Amino acid sequence: MGKLNPKYYYNKFKNYFRFFLFLYSDFKKFKDLDKDKRLSLSLYDIKSCFKDKTIDTPFDAHYIYHPAWAARIIRKTNPDIHIDISSGLSFSTMLSAFVPVKFYDFRPAKLNLAGLTSERADLLSLPFPDNSINSLSCMHTIEHIGLGRYGEPIDPDADLKAINELIRVLAPRGSLLFVVPVGKPKIVFNAHRIYSFEQIVEYFDELELKEFSLIPDNAQDAGIIINATGEQADSQNYGCGCFWFTK
Repeated sequence: MGKLNPKYYYNKFKNYFRFFLFLYSDFKKFKDLDKDKRLSLSLYDIKSCFKDKTIDTPFDAHYIYHPAWAARIIRKTNPDIHIDISSGLSFSTMLSAFVPVKFYDFRPAKLNLAGLTSERADLLSLPFPDNSINSLSCMHTIEHIGLGRYGEPIDPDADLKAINELIRVLAPRGSLLFVVPVGKPKIVFNAHRIYSFEQIVEYFDELELKEFSLIPDNAQDAGIIINATGEQADSQNYGCGCFWFTK
């Protein structure tokens, strides 16, 4: 028989206590104040959300800042059409209100929005001719490829193969917005990889780095650092490197 874990039982007790406190405070108060009874209110329909009582609105710094960074660059470049490969869906859906977007993913999304199409594509063999895409993005994606997380084949070099595909399809003078975790190089299997700044620059040595920005570990306070340095990137534990390359 395993040892009892006091912390486990403490957390269970704390959650039960918070729930009963909730019933006798917020729920009872609301019920007493709800004189009109416009909507039904029942204990059976309770879904307590204790963690939402915060002073500030919480957010994932990586996934808030990097799409905002990319959208500002696309506003500058103002392409006729933008191609996105497997970045967050919210980025493509919002961007499609201003620029026609084609979204491609190993698992295509069933989206129905004006200005946006979604199709299947394999990052290891993109369905585009060489030098054909003027505006391209692949953000917070490459670090997952080949780890089997999303049902793709296991392949330790899949990230490098995907990078070569992005370089192949990017048109001369075209823009590529590329985002990956940066810091001490390692694999967190089977979630993601983390790269050094120099590794990414070396992998894309055929392209010119136009801008590098960093979402640091302390981004909740510092925000995004525009025109950051490689030294700043490599000092992170799990930073978010935003690379703007041109061909």
